[in-house]
Amino acid sequence: MRIDCQSHIFPKSYIEILAKNPHPPQVIRNSNEAIVTYGDVQTFRLQDEAYDLKRKLKDMDAAGVDLALLSTNIPPPCMLSPELGTEGAHAINNAIVELVDKYPDRFAGLACLPWQIPDEAIVEMDRVKALGFRGIMLYSHIGGEHVDSPNFEPVYAHAEVVQLPIVMHPTVPTWGEAIKDHWMIGMMGLQVDCSFALLRLILSGILERHPELQLVIPHVGWDFAVYEWSN
Repeated sequence: MRIDCQSHIFPKSYIEILAKNPHPPQVIRNSNEAIVTYGDVQTFRLQDEAYDLKRKLKDMDAAGVDLALLSTNIPPPCMLSPELGTEGAHAINNAIVELVDKYPDRFAGLACLPWQIPDEAIVEMDRVKALGFRGIMLYSHIGGEHVDSPNFEPVYAHAEVVQLPIVMHPTVPTWGEAIKDHWMIGMMGLQVDCSFALLRLILSGILERHPELQLVIPHVGWDFAVYEWSN
């Protein structure tokens, strides 16, 4: 079986919530696309056509992909203000459930959590576990807070207990201002930021304290693969 573990959706219900965020990241809605802005640091154009269900299935068939693991594109709800985080996570996860229920042989879900509110993240983790999600997403930082912050320890502990794998994913770095020109964020900044996030999980002892925690590192291991090959 050929599985695509990096297939994104960006539901309109979530765009409406993102539009209420009082600080970057924010969104401007045009007729056929959403323009996501991280202040003046980074802009993404997310065209509706790219997330069309019929097109996704057609592209999967053309590429020989049997199953796609669905998650959201950035910015995730853990980057929003706390009062919007859980609402945003529900919007995305509910949209994923709808697609999985409609095409159970073609799609499975990777859930977003409101990491910025750890107690609510744990509640949502239990909800998506019951709904059959295959894992949860962790981003290279949580609204500027490092992934090895003690605030997130209970979330890692719970993921270990319920045996939901954590899939890491980049987002725009907090230091993106330094590399915002020449599209360097997209070319290298995302990968470097995720590499540092993984280092934090290792060096902070989180993986040692939670030896049964399942961590998935996509994108061919980011800069770790290059470093290991060169050394």
